[in-house]
Amino acid sequence: MNLETWLLFSSAALIVILIPGPLSLLMVSNSLNYGLRRSAPAFLGGVSASICLLSASALGLGALLLASEKLFSVLKVVGALYLFYLAYQAWQDSRQAAKPAKADEAPLTSPSRRSMFLKAFGLGASNPKDILFFAAFLPQFISADAPMLNQLAVMIATWAVLDLGCKLFYGLSARGAATFLRSGKGQVWFNRISAALFAGAGTASLLSR
Repeated sequence: MNLETWLLFSSAALIVILIPGPLSLLMVSNSLNYGLRRSAPAFLGGVSASICLLSASALGLGALLLASEKLFSVLKVVGALYLFYLAYQAWQDSRQAAKPAKADEAPLTSPSRRSMFLKAFGLGASNPKDILFFAAFLPQFISADAPMLNQLAVMIATWAVLDLGCKLFYGLSARGAATFLRSGKGQVWFNRISAALFAGAGTASLLSR
């Protein structure tokens, strides 16, 4: 991949990555609830999901989904159900935050690193449309005159760096409103809005064609 093509790919990828979505919301939520450092497994889970989808598209799974409407529909429903599950979790968190804290009540413990990684990975990998997006996106920057594996390696590495940087950006940006959002009322409303957005994303996924 020459420098000009790489710059075009990097610019296009950055624009796509910067568009906020459910995974960006999860990164903000984790950063507010557990801190940026403890949320590192979630950041890595989200980036790993993108790498897997990109690789799957390169291996031809995007074409398979396009050819099989039934398979695509099944995966779309699974992804939507996962979004509804996250919406339920966020709503439960808002109810918990709304309760007055008791003096003898133990503080809430953060989830394990494995749990945070798998939650972010599951959210990132649960949308089959992302595989189709990569299937349409990658060929625009691949040259038939150069080794395919080398080009894919550069694309995957570039996407991973940009994706991780964007997720960290969202996590750091959340610090500006951390004081309010970590307060009792702030947490309640943030979790309620998060639940609504997750549910909305799940509904949109089910209704889209």
